[in-house]
Amino acid sequence: MRDLPQKEGNLFKQILKCYELRQYKKGLKGAEQILKKFPEHGETLAMKGLFYSHLDKKEEAYDFVKKGLRYDLKSHVCWHVFGLVYRADKNYEEALKCYSQALRIDKDNFQILRDFANLQMQLRNFEGYVETVHRLVDMQPQNRQFWIGLSLGYHLMGKPDSSLKVLSTYEEAMAEANSKPDYEQSELLLYHNVVLSDMGDHEAALEHLNSIEKIVLDKKAIKEQRAMFYLALGRLEEAETAYRSLIAHNPDNFAYFDGLLKSLGLSADKLSDEDQIKVLDMLKDLQKEYPRSNVAKRLPLKFATGERFDKIADEYLRNMLRKGVPSLFVNIKTLYTNKEKEQAIETLMLGYLAALNKSQGFDNSGAIVEPPTAILWTRYFLAQHYDFKGNTDEALNLINKAIEHTPTLVELYMTKGRILKHAGDYISAMEAVNEARELDLQDRFINSKCTKYMLRADKVAEAEKTIVLFSRADIADPLNDLVEMQAYWFLIESAESHLRQGQTGRALKRFHQIEKMFGDFADDQFDFHAYCPRKMTLRSYVKLLKLEDQLYSHPYYLRAAQSAIQCYVSLFDKPDGADSEEMEGMTESEKKKLRSKQRKAELKAQKDAEENKKAVTVQDTTKKGKVDEDPEGLKYLKIEDPLAEALKFLRHLEALASDRIETQLMAFEIYFRKNKLLLALKALLKAYKIDASNATLHEQLVRFALAVQHKGGEIKPLTKTVIDKHWSSLYNGQDLAAFAGAFLKLQKDNAVGSVPHLISAAIAASLVDSSKAGKEKAEEILFLMVKEDVKFAKSRSVENVQVAIKTLKSLKSTRVQEMKTQAAAWFSRATAFQV
Repeated sequence: MRDLPQKEGNLFKQILKCYELRQYKKGLKGAEQILKKFPEHGETLAMKGLFYSHLDKKEEAYDFVKKGLRYDLKSHVCWHVFGLVYRADKNYEEALKCYSQALRIDKDNFQILRDFANLQMQLRNFEGYVETVHRLVDMQPQNRQFWIGLSLGYHLMGKPDSSLKVLSTYEEAMAEANSKPDYEQSELLLYHNVVLSDMGDHEAALEHLNSIEKIVLDKKAIKEQRAMFYLALGRLEEAETAYRSLIAHNPDNFAYFDGLLKSLGLSADKLSDEDQIKVLDMLKDLQKEYPRSNVAKRLPLKFATGERFDKIADEYLRNMLRKGVPSLFVNIKTLYTNKEKEQAIETLMLGYLAALNKSQGFDNSGAIVEPPTAILWTRYFLAQHYDFKGNTDEALNLINKAIEHTPTLVELYMTKGRILKHAGDYISAMEAVNEARELDLQDRFINSKCTKYMLRADKVAEAEKTIVLFSRADIADPLNDLVEMQAYWFLIESAESHLRQGQTGRALKRFHQIEKMFGDFADDQFDFHAYCPRKMTLRSYVKLLKLEDQLYSHPYYLRAAQSAIQCYVSLFDKPDGADSEEMEGMTESEKKKLRSKQRKAELKAQKDAEENKKAVTVQDTTKKGKVDEDPEGLKYLKIEDPLAEALKFLRHLEALASDRIETQLMAFEIYFRKNKLLLALKALLKAYKIDASNATLHEQLVRFALAVQHKGGEIKPLTKTVIDKHWSSLYNGQDLAAFAGAFLKLQKDNAVGSVPHLISAAIAASLVDSSKAGKEKAEEILFLMVKEDVKFAKSRSVENVQVAIKTLKSLKSTRVQEMKTQAAAWFSRATAFQV
């Protein structure tokens, strides 16, 4: 509005109002009117860029905002608008710089300060946030939101005492105004109590809780906090009373029962015989008091042992089998960590099956005739039991008999599919689950489960046709509906299927969609930084922030990031169509055939994509949504710097999941290839601290040592000094051959063998000694899983054996077929090892 006549000044005010009301097109017209007369007015140019930003014209937006800054570099409006444009693009770091510059020009601008504080919270700059909110409190001391924000800032900084002082000051000032209890005041007082608890002063927290009880509306939270404080203070009798009161409110809450047992001093996993009787008697009383409580019936199985366990398990299993509870095995299998209990359950169940076949009862007394479904659920349970133990044949025998008994029960076919999946027969597993789907075509869950099995069997086209049955019918590309609905289970399974089939572009496209999805999850918290302090949902807000800080350690993101980084590392290692991992160990004629097959598949895929695009254009012109212009993901294969793309996935993990060993192992692979030895060393040190016995870490340590030895004098003196400082702690003061030998000896000496560690030891042996003798030694190490069959049986899986075969191929071993034959014997149903 600077340097504008009154008429244009009023018009500028109107366009600001249009922005607030989200009338972007109207605001754009107003800005163009001013620019006709004053084409060099910086603030109007910046506002025009802001409107373009919200109209999805990003390039024009940045051009106009930068142009506005060139004409008026000292305008806080221009800098603020520049920050808003960056913020709209989720570039919070640059937005923060722009807001900072705007505040240098106008340090007391209320709107900029408020936006600045929200950005600082988004970036977890708690010190800066507290400083900014302090200024807002000074400007508007009557505004509750800023007082609460200041308290939150101190709390999140780890200064609960300062947070408490702010809360107490505000509560004293507002004591008269808050004469009538309401939800917001109730939440504020409960948050006050949480801060007291975080200080560790449980006595003061309990006193405060008692003083606010009449005002607080969330009575359950009061009871839970009080019980927790009694327990922390060692006031066990009062804690027992409190937890019994909570159990009366909800007798199916495990946490309440756990608290009650702790208050009685009976929470240890291994109890004395006397304590065990006390626990069981108490739980028996609770069963009588709350006959419908599943927790009261289930917990005795955790604590009972020997004959007591047999008796309780017998009663529990019979009751559940009579009722026909499909989730019985899932509920029971946590007990299988105790081998005695596992064996006792198996004995009981086999006894039931024999008795039901003979006399239609759970015992042979003939006193009680069980319902016809009892034998069905007994077989169903035992099928899952034997599958858990790895006895596929017996599991399939039982589930097939259950299907013969009741061929219309969906759960039976799904369990059969799961058994076949565990055996490695993904095709038959898919067919079984598809049978379940066809029994109930209206069930979305079964449809989704069937889609997942199709993707595991690499039947992508069939999976896509199946999953879109439940997507919107009014859009041009139904699969995009799954992206919009954030169905990341489909995206990750689809990506991994494409990767198995060598379709790297398609896989990377899916991985990037998952990365964007998690980015959206992180961005979605932004609006809550202002909303939660205003609406007083403070406890939930703190939980949200803690959840967001763990977001990128989610298993789905880790899977996507690991696979994407692996793809980009492969693109870096083997650019321009170099031999893929699939070609390792092949003859030239075999490689030629494979390349020809891949070319034909690519041409067919491109042709199908063009035909689909034409079909969509002709038939679906009335449908909404964008058509996928690059279904093959070719743009991800044409990047100039694959490692830079890999770093995009890694950055999130380094910031928010640095305590996961997967993060450090991925970091090493990238920095090692970028020749950044200190960063690679840093990743190794962190990984070593997290899990020094990790299989992949051992291989990486050997590769790092060899690289350092090979580079020798090329390494800068300062870098060499840092490496030497940590060398002894990483390699136990041993030379490389001794280090690799010690690792192998440890695997041989362990009572239970680990196939991944065996593979790592073999790779390390071939790296330390690259001669023919070294490769032969690596072969012998891998074949230890055959030689000592029983020892390695537990850790031997289809996936691990596939990696072992791949390792043999990379060694150009002549014993690849021998391992494949052995694998086919171990996993007779696995499609991966069938000729």
